[in-house]
Amino acid sequence: MDMKLLQRIISKHIVKRMHRKYSSHENPLGIKPQSSGVQNERMTRGLPKKIPIAGVDKVIVVASGKGGVGKSTTAVNLALGISANDPTKQVGLLDADIYGPSIPTMMNLHGEPVLNNQNLMVPLINFGIKCMSIGFLVEEKSAIVWRGPMVMSAVQKLIRQVVWGPLDYLVVDMPPGTGDTQLSLSQNIPIDGAVIVSTPQDIALLDARRGTEMFQKVNVPVLGLVQNMNVYVCPKCGHTEHIFGKDGTKKLANELNLDILGDVPLDLQIREGSDSGQPVVVASPDSLQAQVYLDIAKKVTEKLHANTSTLPKG
Repeated sequence: MDMKLLQRIISKHIVKRMHRKYSSHENPLGIKPQSSGVQNERMTRGLPKKIPIAGVDKVIVVASGKGGVGKSTTAVNLALGISANDPTKQVGLLDADIYGPSIPTMMNLHGEPVLNNQNLMVPLINFGIKCMSIGFLVEEKSAIVWRGPMVMSAVQKLIRQVVWGPLDYLVVDMPPGTGDTQLSLSQNIPIDGAVIVSTPQDIALLDARRGTEMFQKVNVPVLGLVQNMNVYVCPKCGHTEHIFGKDGTKKLANELNLDILGDVPLDLQIREGSDSGQPVVVASPDSLQAQVYLDIAKKVTEKLHANTSTLPKG
């Protein structure tokens, strides 16, 4: 564990009492171990009780079964797309990937959040989106070497000790996989819908299926799948190539009785926008690439409002 990093966070009153003494770093919250049977029972029962995030109306999580499929790029452009489609809506973006925060780079945000008079963090803002990430609190090249309970404590602080409201939508960029963060967030806050991102290749689809099933087990509505990097179009000759396979995500969506929210190409402009902190939705709002994300955002918000009266909020 990086003690200097932890002490820095503690000194800012962000994760107070997470680490009372060095010898307790493996379990800073004092959580008693539970058998897998008890954990499964709690998961299916939806325990503990879900507490809404203060000032936030709807929560959307963007998830993937594995890393490297474009989840963070999708989350960023989804948040920006929701705002672009309806500028009257207030949108936030939470980076819940503690080990690999991408939001600071993609949203071109740097520096540390200030604390208000209630000792709550004030989100950093760019392109009209309120953002919070552990990346704002650590050095850019610092590795975060924390065990699961410490990670979850940090995530809870990013949720509960931030002045999010008022927000119409909070988009959460989840870490890849189906681990502690995904399960704990699903059990502790009301999530209005999940968006699953996958490439068409078989190995990614296996993990996308697992991610979808996890959300269904904890009663989180899955709004649909985003098929990312489906096709590459040569900018010189126009030749198309399905590098990662063709329409695999669409086939999975059919098997799971879910909708495809969008079909995003493997595109240089999208990648460059993410790396430079100028996401394609704001850098080239009239481009075909941006239109894909704007359409995804439109479908997501429509599904959220359609689900309000038909699906349990979870």
